[in-house]
Amino acid sequence: MTRPDRAITRYTTLNRVNHWINAGLFILLVLSGLSMFHPILFFLSELFGGGQWARAAHPWFGVSLVISWIGMIIQFWRSNLPSKDDIAWSKAIVHVVKNDDEHVPPIGRNNSGQKLVFWSMTLLIPVLFVTGLLIWEVYFGEATSIPVQRVAVLIHSAAAICAILVWVVHVYAAIWIRDSVRSMTQGYVTPGWAWHHHRKWFYQLAASRRVSKTTPRKNP
Repeated sequence: MTRPDRAITRYTTLNRVNHWINAGLFILLVLSGLSMFHPILFFLSELFGGGQWARAAHPWFGVSLVISWIGMIIQFWRSNLPSKDDIAWSKAIVHVVKNDDEHVPPIGRNNSGQKLVFWSMTLLIPVLFVTGLLIWEVYFGEATSIPVQRVAVLIHSAAAICAILVWVVHVYAAIWIRDSVRSMTQGYVTPGWAWHHHRKWFYQLAASRRVSKTTPRKNP
């Protein structure tokens, strides 16, 4: 598909590759983890070649996710810092759902919902990682007592459920907001999309472009 001439870059190639690596690893973690969560879900282990393979692969998926998520933090932490605009946008959530632009305050690059997803995962992934290490019997089984492992399993399971719920909300919102998925597959949005959903970000981009066009070039 040809990129429109006036398209605005929202995510770079690096942003998108990192995002989809995270998405793939998370899905693998969910499927392999659920196969061990309850006997009724054990059939999911066949996706990995059986129960032993699912059990062996699951923690390595987790280690890979942590490394990949660090890349996401490096790239996106600045655009997800809280601001006073988040409060105003959150108060107008009913108008956001109704697409009532007149009563929705302008927002920057990310809205409060996107920021909540980002920081929720930033909190949950380390919790999952640490508790996962405590119950990784191959390497740490002898270093942790049975009571500690049981508590770690409980926390790990609760954090996993929370992470799945956050992921479901994230995917639903991306599908619900038209053309959001395209921004993460092709990297761009239209000026109309940017104005409609992230008006302050759109104005900032427009202002920076005007400045770059009016700034005289220095002679070599």
